[in-house]
Amino acid sequence: MVDQTVTSSSSSSSSLSPPRSYLIFMRIMSKRRTWVCLFVVVYAILLSCSWNLLRSVLNWYKIQYTSSPSPSRLPAVYASVVLGAVFGAMSMVAAAAVAVPAVMVIWIAVVVLLAFFGKSRRDLIVEARKITKEVFGFVFKVLLKEGNVVAAICAVLGYFILIRKDFDDSSN
Repeated sequence: MVDQTVTSSSSSSSSLSPPRSYLIFMRIMSKRRTWVCLFVVVYAILLSCSWNLLRSVLNWYKIQYTSSPSPSRLPAVYASVVLGAVFGAMSMVAAAAVAVPAVMVIWIAVVVLLAFFGKSRRDLIVEARKITKEVFGFVFKVLLKEGNVVAAICAVLGYFILIRKDFDDSSN
């Protein structure tokens, strides 16, 4: 009877332990190198996609400029707006990747401080929800503003570079 008790308790404890693949996954994901590699891979994919988009926009612009007998400036405007939008979106993604972990640390610190000052659990949950909404709203506004500034600067610079390139090509 003692053997049955020991066997049943050991089988129940082994059924409660997570699978080996989960433990390996958690060990890998807990390393900083893994997160750095994931970060680099995601940015490499984003840069590759944006580079391909930029090349296709510039190829489209080149076709539009060379195919028309009297080139207009409308394709240059379109191409520069697309280029600005791509660079603005990339800058927002880059800023978000840096801002989100910092915001989470600040949010946790504020919630812990509220808990230390004797807030009840119910009040703490309400305050944490308010803080979360305010912090992410503020971060979103800042990211949007910075992304728009980068997009506008890149669009204006792209327009003048395309027009200058066209002027240099037409003078030769």
